[in-house]
Amino acid sequence: MNQEQFERMKSGKGFIAALDQSGGSTPKALKAYGIEEDAYSSDAEMFTIVHEMRTRIIKSPAFTSDHILGAILFENTMDRLIDDKYTSDYLWEEKGVVPFLKVDKGLAEEVDGVQIMKPMPDLDALLKRAVDRNVFGTKMRSVIKSANKDGIKKVVDQQFEVAQQIADAGLIPIIEPEVDVYSEDKEQSEELLKNEIQSHLDQLNEGTKVMLKLTIPTKANQYEELTEHPNVVRVVALSGGYSRDEANEKLSQNKGVIASFSRALSEDLSADQTDEEFNQHLSDAIESIYKASVSPE
Repeated sequence: MNQEQFERMKSGKGFIAALDQSGGSTPKALKAYGIEEDAYSSDAEMFTIVHEMRTRIIKSPAFTSDHILGAILFENTMDRLIDDKYTSDYLWEEKGVVPFLKVDKGLAEEVDGVQIMKPMPDLDALLKRAVDRNVFGTKMRSVIKSANKDGIKKVVDQQFEVAQQIADAGLIPIIEPEVDVYSEDKEQSEELLKNEIQSHLDQLNEGTKVMLKLTIPTKANQYEELTEHPNVVRVVALSGGYSRDEANEKLSQNKGVIASFSRALSEDLSADQTDEEFNQHLSDAIESIYKASVSPE
């Protein structure tokens, strides 16, 4: 583990940029960026275009370590170059931004009010590649749609089981059990989730460190205890369908939780913008998300 990166993630001021749209969500991300599906005819072309979008974001003068602590990459992005450097190396060496990798393979069908992760039979090989690419940590997502105790337990059990495998490979896992923001019993799900996470954290060895990526809770400071747990490097929040303004407003009420936004970061960006326009919109977004992440102290 890179100790400088660890200290930056543990105590630095800023947020994590989520640039990890995968095969299933990339067309939607590109459409929001102003590129329709008829602009590409294969997955290979699609991933090349989305890498150009991510490169434009990362190389922007607005994208700096002054406000951004880390960035989450998709596997395809990890294997691509920016200015003759692998993306993860470019992030750290040129921008001072800590690289993470999305490792899950998507969601299983809903059972017991939740969607656990699909099996990841090639995870060990992927983790080895991530270590070779100088990646610091990983991220994996499940979804909770209703306050079903058995379902939520399955989600957290699976997340922590895989997290241990990731930690054993020398990486810091981001555990992401997302609670659907449109769930009718969202607050009850968040209470059940917190209790399950707390129980699992208490069973970890002292040296096992994890991060948590959670939906911004209905009840402010719901996860404050988790931010203080000795095994937790950082608690970050996803925007989860909220507009950037709404996500920032809700986030700012949660002490010790920082943003890890994807769509809310890029919602004003467009392929047809001039570099000046693009950089200004990105700068405005980064500044607003940063302010929400560092408030309250």
